[in-house]
Amino acid sequence: MQISTPKIPVRRLIPLLIVFAVLVLLMPRTAKFNYDYKKGTPWPYETLISEFDFPILKTDEQLQEELDEAGAIVIPFYRYSEEVTSAVVKNAQSIDLGVYNSLRPSLVNRLGDIYAKGVISDGKVKLEEGGAQLSENLIYIQRNKRAVQYPRSEVYKLSDARDQLVALLAKSYPSVNLDSLFRRSGIYEVIVPNLLYDRTMTELTHAESDDYVSPTLGYVKADEKIVSKGEIVTAEIAQILDSYKEEYNKVYGYAGPRLFLYLGNILLGLALVVILYLVIHFTARFVFDRPARYLYLLSIFLLVAVVTFLVERLFPSLMYMVPFPVFALYMLAFFRKKQVLPLYMVMLLPLLIFCGNGMELFVMFLTAGAVTVETFGFFSKGWRQFLNAAIIFAVEILVYLGFRFIDVGSTAAWWVDLALIFVGSMATVALYPLIYLFEKIFNLVSSTRLIEMADTSNPLLQELAQKAPGTFQHSLQVMNLVDAVGRATDADVPLLRAAALYHDVGKMANPLCFVENQSSTPGASNYHVGKTPKESAQEIIRHVDDGLAIAEENRLPQEIRGFINSHHGTSSTAYFLNKYLNEGGDPEDVADFYYHGQKPTTKEQVILMICDSIEAASRTLTDFSPESCNRFVEGIVSGKEKAGQLEDADITLHDLNLTKRMLKTYLQQMYHTRVAYPKRRG
Repeated sequence: MQISTPKIPVRRLIPLLIVFAVLVLLMPRTAKFNYDYKKGTPWPYETLISEFDFPILKTDEQLQEELDEAGAIVIPFYRYSEEVTSAVVKNAQSIDLGVYNSLRPSLVNRLGDIYAKGVISDGKVKLEEGGAQLSENLIYIQRNKRAVQYPRSEVYKLSDARDQLVALLAKSYPSVNLDSLFRRSGIYEVIVPNLLYDRTMTELTHAESDDYVSPTLGYVKADEKIVSKGEIVTAEIAQILDSYKEEYNKVYGYAGPRLFLYLGNILLGLALVVILYLVIHFTARFVFDRPARYLYLLSIFLLVAVVTFLVERLFPSLMYMVPFPVFALYMLAFFRKKQVLPLYMVMLLPLLIFCGNGMELFVMFLTAGAVTVETFGFFSKGWRQFLNAAIIFAVEILVYLGFRFIDVGSTAAWWVDLALIFVGSMATVALYPLIYLFEKIFNLVSSTRLIEMADTSNPLLQELAQKAPGTFQHSLQVMNLVDAVGRATDADVPLLRAAALYHDVGKMANPLCFVENQSSTPGASNYHVGKTPKESAQEIIRHVDDGLAIAEENRLPQEIRGFINSHHGTSSTAYFLNKYLNEGGDPEDVADFYYHGQKPTTKEQVILMICDSIEAASRTLTDFSPESCNRFVEGIVSGKEKAGQLEDADITLHDLNLTKRMLKTYLQQMYHTRVAYPKRRG
């Protein structure tokens, strides 16, 4: 077994440093509101004092109530008439009061005061709005091309104006019966409304009434206490805290030393990169030996971080619409399920740390991603991808509602978030085909492509079946073996099946060199007759190099080429080596009898090597009893270990024992004894 050293190669560090640098550059340049609170719970921090003036924002529910009220109540619109006011004053100045003409100046002055506020008619305004009600408290008055909202109590009705005029003058002339005087002289007829109702502007103003609803409820001054330590966070305090948080994150920015902010970003970026590296180390260590896959993982991590930072900075309200679960599918195409979930969790950490409602988003997208990793295998083709998107939508909605019910918040704006979540869920279907672009860019092979490659109707496999039919049948048997072992050991089954079919493709170059392709007809010639053991061994060994050449010519993925180069490792052609030594060959001159490939490094390569040897050697067995199969399999695997073929492999003893157990069972089932059918007499 390979023992890893603590030293990290430079080729691993350089990409990590690049990821770290990009993270630090993209991180927010403003301070984060670092308080978590819930309504109905005590405030766990020190007493919070406002550092600046800020408005108290109305809740969605409050705004909706006011909008509904604004739509149901019609505020009448009046125009202030200077012409009417001037006419009333002029007519009052010409009124004959008889013996009381001396009070005319006071009369005119008092009328001026009354008309300065405004006089409306006593009658009610008729509305054409169905179901709407006239406001009893407010009116609009347009004066000098400017409309202002006034309480109705600040203007006079026509009858009130007359009564007010009498009341004002009675203080100066208590002995005069002013009401009788005004009736005789016609003063009451002179007083007419100078605020003229405008039905058109009333309707227009009502139609635009939403614009007049203020989004704020009041203000909190700087140095004012918001909440004390241990105080219960009521709905009102939570509303003030929400408003403070909104202002803090959007306007206030960072007031401390910039050095501390940059240092904080550096430390957080370093933490994220270290966590990512350790998760890869513990769950998918083989990636370090495959640069393309390593770079792919780092690129996906960086892509998730870039999307998170940009959307949070530019369009934070659209964060629900980002299809984060598709990134889990991007990894699932090249990695196994048990590796994807911890990697996906790490990739969502920027969302948790830097977004305003990061906890909610993290739990929602993590749950949706975990579920879709499990369901995608069932709904990955054709129209069924939309079923997978529907599952993502349902999971995200359930988590979203869970947080909403806990917060006991308003339901007024839920439909907007639900629409965004729906769009994001459907976007997974639209964005998943990008996996084929990633496959080309990083020269990777997806599970979908591996399944397509394992189709025996592929031209290269058809050519192998025609030129080397025995090898093709051997490959099919090896595929069945690795399939059974791969499922038992939780290996990459699509990769194993494809590798089994192509591992001996090099035998097409010289098929008769191999016994499975030679005719069993009596008298048929043996390819190796007349050749020396060394020559025969070289012919046998060459099929690895021929296989690599054919793989390159047909553009087979690098993963498959690795199996071609490692399925014999650096083992020997034992038959011809033993023959050479038995014929008196020099034991020091045996290099030509050994393969010059590479030893297996992954669990899948070990499984293929063992299954290939088991299938080929099992053709010589005559006894398939449990004891015989046990000795046979143990002998093959032990021989590989003694030859040092497994010393570089990343495979556990548990998986190795499972492999042996499955192969013993498979051999007994494949070569079980059959019942001899009796012949019919006569």
